[in-house]
Amino acid sequence: MTSKDVPLPDLGAGDLDLMDKPGARTEPSGEPRGASDLEAVFDVPVSVSAVLGRSRVDVGELLRLKPGSILELDRKVGEAIDIYVNDRLVARGEVVLVEERLGVTMTEIIKPDRA
Repeated sequence: MTSKDVPLPDLGAGDLDLMDKPGARTEPSGEPRGASDLEAVFDVPVSVSAVLGRSRVDVGELLRLKPGSILELDRKVGEAIDIYVNDRLVARGEVVLVEERLGVTMTEIIKPDRA
C-alpha cells in the first residue's frame, strides 16, 4: 500500500467546521489545516505493532516451536491488545475479522504523559 492509497478525510470540507473548535490548528492566514498539509510526511516509514500478548520461554523450547505449535500468552481472549508505533504505546484495541482478513480496531487512544 502506498501513501496515495491511504484515504484521508478532506478536513477543508463543510462536514467539519474546524474554525469553531477550541484549539483548532490553523495556517497563519487563518485557514484551517487539511489532510493535504501532511503530504510531506507520507513517505516517512513507521513501525506499527499489535501485541496480542507476551510469553517467556527458554531458548531450547523456542527452537522446538513448529507451525501449529501452541504458545500460552499472558492475556485472555477478549482482552484489549496493545498497539505500538515506533515502539511507543499509542492505543489499545481489539482484533476484528473483516472480509476474511484480520485487522485491529482501536478502542482507546493513549495520550503521552507530560511531565
